[in-house]
Amino acid sequence: MKWMIRSGILFSILMAAVLALFYTRFEKSQKQGRDIAYYNDCLIRMCEDYEKGIPEETLEATYDCTIVFAKELVQRELTSYYERGALVLDFSPGGAYLGKVIWDDQTDREQQFKSELQALSLYFWAGILICGYILIFLVWLFLVRPVTELSGYASRIAKGNLDIPLPMKKRALFGGFIESFDIMREELKVARQREIDAGIAKKEMIAALSHDIKTPIATIRATCEVLQMKCQRRLSQLSQKKEETAEAADLQDTLEKAASITAKAELIDSLMNNLLHTSLEELDRIEVTPGEQPSSLIEQYFQNIKTAGESAAVILDNSIPPCLVYMDRLRMEQVIDNCVGNSVKYAGTDIHVSFDEASGGYIRIRIHDSGPGVSSEDLPLITEKYYRGKGASDKTGYGLGMYLVKLYMEKQGGGIEYYNDNGFTVELLLKKV
Repeated sequence: MKWMIRSGILFSILMAAVLALFYTRFEKSQKQGRDIAYYNDCLIRMCEDYEKGIPEETLEATYDCTIVFAKELVQRELTSYYERGALVLDFSPGGAYLGKVIWDDQTDREQQFKSELQALSLYFWAGILICGYILIFLVWLFLVRPVTELSGYASRIAKGNLDIPLPMKKRALFGGFIESFDIMREELKVARQREIDAGIAKKEMIAALSHDIKTPIATIRATCEVLQMKCQRRLSQLSQKKEETAEAADLQDTLEKAASITAKAELIDSLMNNLLHTSLEELDRIEVTPGEQPSSLIEQYFQNIKTAGESAAVILDNSIPPCLVYMDRLRMEQVIDNCVGNSVKYAGTDIHVSFDEASGGYIRIRIHDSGPGVSSEDLPLITEKYYRGKGASDKTGYGLGMYLVKLYMEKQGGGIEYYNDNGFTVELLLKKV
């Protein structure tokens, strides 16, 4: 806004100066009259020179005048001089009237004024033209170009490109507006990122829950299978004895209920598979919030698993050292379920769990099975997202179990180690308080 005020003041001063120049020049031309005393003195000297015999042509050249020898008062030649405003005096050398002496310098003065006026008009026109071009350039520079650039940025923002910052020109006419527009762009970028993060977090939660729900479902199915096999074995024994007892009816009822539970578990597993498929591609970050928890919870998680399958049991070789550890209770339980679930799926043997203290202030949890282990080619890659080894081709899964175990342990400030040792061993490190 200041540059507009300054430009207006400067333009007003320029126009006032031009107007003053015109007015002064016009007043000067108006006030510049003839000095009659000067012309009378010239006339006297002309008469004296004429009496001395100086020719007419010499007198006209000397005194810049015209001598008309005529005794008539009205004459066509004189009339034209009168019309142009020339000074006409009687030429009477020695007292004898001979004609008229004419000074026609007013015409020359008017012609000079006209020439000067034309020159001034031309200069004024050129000045206005230049000022007009300057004004057009300033309008383009400070109005049209910023609006055009802003329109281009608005188009990019409308297309979703929020990464290009607007150039800040605080002294420009639209400096404040452009700055506000750029602030709006930054806010839109932050809002969009929040929306993306919220969407990713939602999908992460769905994917994590879907995957983690599959582990207890597998345990439920395995438990139902064990229960069904035991009931079926007892029914076979009763049928061989050909006894119709209340126990047989109860066993049959238990089999039917176990079959119903197994069917529902399979349905839930199928639904979780569908849900997991929709979220796997955007599984990037999972929230883990560790806090101070008693180490006895870890031992309790393993005790709650009890029987992991028909021929696989979880055996605690010792008790965990009592202390406080940093962990997220939900995530740690998911870690244990995944590790035990993998041993059940790929080894099918009893699982031995032991606890001890490791250097650096950690509690080490060692989970060991007696299966074939992991091939040397697959071993370095089992914690990669979606990676499934050669031995997993006939097993269900998505290659997320060990990836989530590593992710959860690292986000709790701990770590994981795994290796083959007459089976497969996973060591979980939890940070002590």
